[in-house]
Amino acid sequence: MASNNSHQSSPHLRHDATPSSFPQLPSLLNSKNPDWQTNQSKWKEILAKHAEAQVVAAAESKAPAAISKHTARQLLARDRVALLKDNGTPFLELCSFAGHQLDESSPSASLVAGIGVVSGIICMILAHIPTLQGGAWNEYTVLKQNRITAIATENNLPLIALVQSAGVFLPQQFRVFHKGGQIFRDLALRSKNGMSSCAVVFGSSTAGGAYHPALSDYTIFVKDQAQVFLGGPPLVKMATGEITQAEELGGADMHSSVTGLSDQLAADELDAIRKAREWVLTTSATSQLYETANYARESLEPKYDAEDLLSIVNPDIRLPLDMKEVLLRIVDDSRLKQFKPQFGPGIITAWAHIHGRLTGIIANQNPVILPNESDKAANFIRLCNQGRNPIVFLHNVTGFMVGLKTERAGLIKKGAQLVSAVSTSTVPHISILCGASYGAGNYAMCGRAYAPRFLFAWPTSRCSVMGPDQLGGVMETIARDSAKRVGKQVKEGELRKSVDRFGEEVRRDSESYRTSAHLLDDGVIDPRDTRDVLGMCLEVVSLGMIEGNPGFRGLARI
Repeated sequence: MASNNSHQSSPHLRHDATPSSFPQLPSLLNSKNPDWQTNQSKWKEILAKHAEAQVVAAAESKAPAAISKHTARQLLARDRVALLKDNGTPFLELCSFAGHQLDESSPSASLVAGIGVVSGIICMILAHIPTLQGGAWNEYTVLKQNRITAIATENNLPLIALVQSAGVFLPQQFRVFHKGGQIFRDLALRSKNGMSSCAVVFGSSTAGGAYHPALSDYTIFVKDQAQVFLGGPPLVKMATGEITQAEELGGADMHSSVTGLSDQLAADELDAIRKAREWVLTTSATSQLYETANYARESLEPKYDAEDLLSIVNPDIRLPLDMKEVLLRIVDDSRLKQFKPQFGPGIITAWAHIHGRLTGIIANQNPVILPNESDKAANFIRLCNQGRNPIVFLHNVTGFMVGLKTERAGLIKKGAQLVSAVSTSTVPHISILCGASYGAGNYAMCGRAYAPRFLFAWPTSRCSVMGPDQLGGVMETIARDSAKRVGKQVKEGELRKSVDRFGEEVRRDSESYRTSAHLLDDGVIDPRDTRDVLGMCLEVVSLGMIEGNPGFRGLARI
């Protein structure tokens, strides 16, 4: 979800100018089509649900009294983030639906995280939400932070952590402890590899919460607020019999003057945020201010309005989706350079600029992948690696086509070549789930298992091994065949209940908010924000040198 950013405004953080020269394609849609009004009406309800889900995810407490008590002394987590980033710049919030409406989780998994600009430098920012269980880590907090750190590391972003955490949420210790150790290992490896990290400690940070600043490259403690210790006064008394006060045991003054854990003592929260902004300018990332590794052209708005997406895209993903019309509302000046447009037309392969960044695009025009489409997409991925172009995948795929004709045409071999191309490609990949993303089609289009740099989903998208109706039908066939083999009579009523129950489970588990809750994507976005989200992601992945793999280590051109 991109916050502080309207659908029409550019999220571009920095760009220089040169016009695009690819062909500008006309939209072939008829705006008088009665389906437009119907689709718009359906999307209103879907986007209202999306807005409601965002409000739930952004809640910093279920108790107004807790918010009032906290704000009487300290800033809220999201306010800290807003003050840290440069005024007027966008913030791409990531994994905001982590743990969404799952048992024993919390809004945003008790952690605000995303990409923003701090003192002109693109940074990864995370902030514990102390008004949710003291900022303690539940299972999804750990999974979310591990994913956020992976993004920061893969894209070489400075990491700024706004720390105030009680450490492990003890009722979930079994589910948190074992995975939680990765947080500290990742911080140590970042330092080893020269990737900067800063921890700003705003309040009590105990046990695991203490190790985060200890393993960061630079620390800032807020005077009379920050308290960092492995065990607080009650635990110390129980373990050793010592009676001590929190400030004496691990206060900001003590760590600034005695242990040296604190590198800077801030007078208050605003001073701490100012010092963090100054720290960014001491990092190697300041080279971003003066040079761009991958050239950006002038960002030109599409010829066609993004609002049209709510008319041309039917929310029922079982119905056709004209992906070319979607692309004309995403790419700069609605210009595309298509690759093999007459061959394998079920997949669109094209080069275009998005917010000035040249990128390859692979999009499902038809929901099934055929042999020619596999050949074409694998060949295109090789060319993008040769040209060192990032690749954007737009998913609306039910899988590879089954049947005698496609099997005899070698679809398994050709499909494997496409999956191999996606796997061995070394340019950055970004995936958007626009409709269905089922089965091996999800793999071929760079689903989560294929480690795209970023992956976002539209609210109507679904992701699973296959659609719920197809899965239900397969399960029913298996049950009938099994009964027939052992000579049993099928109990129709029980079978129908079982198939219906299974279908409902599949519908629930494949729904976008459900998969997002389990960290299978990096956020559920409004379709109209797709261009801006892609623009920000492309700028992030272009900060370093993009390395291609043109030879593909034996993957042949077909």
